[in-house]
Amino acid sequence: MKNLLLFFLISTLFISSCKKDAPVNLHPTGSVVFKFNNMVGDSALVLNNAKSYVNANNDTFTVQVFKYYISNVKFTKSDGTVFSEKESYHLIDAGDANRTQCTIANVPYGNYTSVSFMIGVDSARNCSGAQTGDLDPALGMFWMWDTGYIFAELVGTSPQDTATGLNHLFTYAIIGFKGQYNAIKSVGLNFFNDTVKVSPTTIPQINLKTDVSEWFKTPVNISIAAVPSTDLPNQTTLNFANNYADMFTIQSIRN
Repeated sequence: MKNLLLFFLISTLFISSCKKDAPVNLHPTGSVVFKFNNMVGDSALVLNNAKSYVNANNDTFTVQVFKYYISNVKFTKSDGTVFSEKESYHLIDAGDANRTQCTIANVPYGNYTSVSFMIGVDSARNCSGAQTGDLDPALGMFWMWDTGYIFAELVGTSPQDTATGLNHLFTYAIIGFKGQYNAIKSVGLNFFNDTVKVSPTTIPQINLKTDVSEWFKTPVNISIAAVPSTDLPNQTTLNFANNYADMFTIQSIRN
């Protein structure tokens, strides 16, 4: 009996000594939420002809569709290190409440002082054909096999548009990822006196204003009467992309 008890005791000690300690996560991560507040100047964007606006050229217009891709998101820490999101493609759609924000996962803990991203889809994915997730063609942003994805889309009506019939519908589909008409735009935003703090107890939210009025001004003033539509890689499309490159501003940061 004593031998049996001794056997069980030794076996228990042996098994306990063989158990591995729980792995320690040396690189803990959290998430950051982007909330996009789509606006026209200081007014909230309301779709489907429910509200009219005036742009820098005194064109009166309404908006029916407003979509854009945010991709290649990167956060820079206070120590200068950079986190780059993998598979970083997010479609923002003012007409879909579920697509007015996106979450960036697997962000290492720390304090971040700036963020950068692209408006559009990079050349690698444009050359890969139709894909899944936010790049799914069913979402209506895949144009043609030879031109790839629509980077940003603005559709609406304007009485100044006399070229498209009685409906006065203008359509701007921004495409082009190569050559002199490459319309992919880079955006960099500093947090200045604030920081984005990713920690075990916080999921920070960055509230961004996206201003539709920037499509029509600076560096090139564009009138709806002169340009009722664009959907090809050309100088007009590039002008729109250059204009809206500064349509994002940080409204607030919630840690």
